[in-house]
Amino acid sequence: MPSTPAALPPGVLSLHVLPADHHDKDWDAIVVPRAVKERLLSQALLTLRHGRKLSQLAGLPHGLIVLAGPPGTGKTTLARGLAQVAALALAREGATTLVEINPHAFPSDMLGESQRNIMRLLQETIPEIAARRPHTVVLIDEVESFAVRRTSASFETNPVDVHRATDAVMLGIDEIARKLPAVLFVTTTNFVDAIDDAFLSRADLVMHFALPSAETIARILQHSLEELAVQFPQLKPLTQGQIEEITALCDGWNGRQVRKLVLAAMAQRLEVAKDPGLLTFDDLREAARKRGGVEWAGDAAPSSRELFPDVPAELKHDHDHGHGHEHEHHPKTRRIR
Repeated sequence: MPSTPAALPPGVLSLHVLPADHHDKDWDAIVVPRAVKERLLSQALLTLRHGRKLSQLAGLPHGLIVLAGPPGTGKTTLARGLAQVAALALAREGATTLVEINPHAFPSDMLGESQRNIMRLLQETIPEIAARRPHTVVLIDEVESFAVRRTSASFETNPVDVHRATDAVMLGIDEIARKLPAVLFVTTTNFVDAIDDAFLSRADLVMHFALPSAETIARILQHSLEELAVQFPQLKPLTQGQIEEITALCDGWNGRQVRKLVLAAMAQRLEVAKDPGLLTFDDLREAARKRGGVEWAGDAAPSSRELFPDVPAELKHDHDHGHGHEHEHHPKTRRIR
């Protein structure tokens, strides 16, 4: 009988042992200048490889990186990719643990409970996980809910627990920096102004993400089309076309929106949804013009029977309203009453 997976500690979303081949795609998926990735990786390796020596310096490194910027700019994906690439660089020195934290798991209606939960995470859970392998990366998404700016949190409108919880974050980060200087925290935020100043001042690197440039949009589109052509080889000619017009239509989009344009293009016509190999540049252009959405215009939609008139009778079910499971996979089965 297969063993039941061990339950994750409170506040931990997932644990991964790196490097692992299936984690390669995250780093590659985010299109940013080479210097950006190199700076990010260099900062990570300084902590993971040399943190113990650097902790002797007067300007104590905190092993803390903050990735800030608008939604959809690839912060979380790049953070996961960073853990994988750093693990590849350190593989000959031992494995790396990637710990993903859920910051929303800590708010509590009970006075002082958030503070105790955060202290337990930072003083017990993370040190216990860090002891398992030589290198540890802790990813905290939406860190603004974890380290709330205390100067803008009113004691009248916010519980004292919010202030105490932020105090606990600072204390915990400081303790880990002193006792476990090779642990790296990578955090993301859509609202950097909502993060406590003391937390930001502890960061060894605050990297601000911007919306992609026209050149970056073109590279994202190219990469997305090349990925699609692997699954549908008949689309390879699309990867060799000129996409400047579509790039211009995507001005002001974030990276996630640009990547989803290919999906929206495949959903422009029912024929393409049934056979994505029929995708054309006109579909991409239309999807970009509609900003990936829908125009509420045109003739009335056909009925379901008009759309699919050739479904054999034996594949249809009688009176199946979810009353039970006994007839879900048996077409034309009449229930006994």
